[in-house]
Amino acid sequence: MTIRDIIIAETRSWIGTPYHHQAALKGVGCDCLGLVRGVWRAVYGADPEHPPAYSRDWAETLREETLADAAGRHMIPLALDAFDPGDLLLFAINDNAPAKHCAILVAQEPVWTGSQQLRPMRMIHAIESHPVAEVSLVPWWRNRLRFVFRFPEI
Repeated sequence: MTIRDIIIAETRSWIGTPYHHQAALKGVGCDCLGLVRGVWRAVYGADPEHPPAYSRDWAETLREETLADAAGRHMIPLALDAFDPGDLLLFAINDNAPAKHCAILVAQEPVWTGSQQLRPMRMIHAIESHPVAEVSLVPWWRNRLRFVFRFPEI
């Protein structure tokens, strides 16, 4: 089993975990960062750093790439078109805002018919008011992708 397989399996094991801001406990509650932190802990054994308390609007308030900077301290940055299953995706929800949402890509099996993608890539994320879910990386998300990172090898 590769590190990617382990990351994908662990990420999928979080599906159904309720959304809870700032939490990171599988089956109990997590937000998008908590999901990534939980996967990291399961694979590597401990959080590489502990995030400070953060509000729901922290990215808009700070106007800094705090999430991307933290990921860059512990993961390998990639080009926006160079991701594979098991990689971390960071999104900016608004055009001029910093990236503040994260997901882990779990499947990359696009099937195209002409200009239409029939089976989009799949990611797992936690988003407010919804449990952790596997969803399609549809154009709406793809257009908001700002950073991609690879988990390090063990």
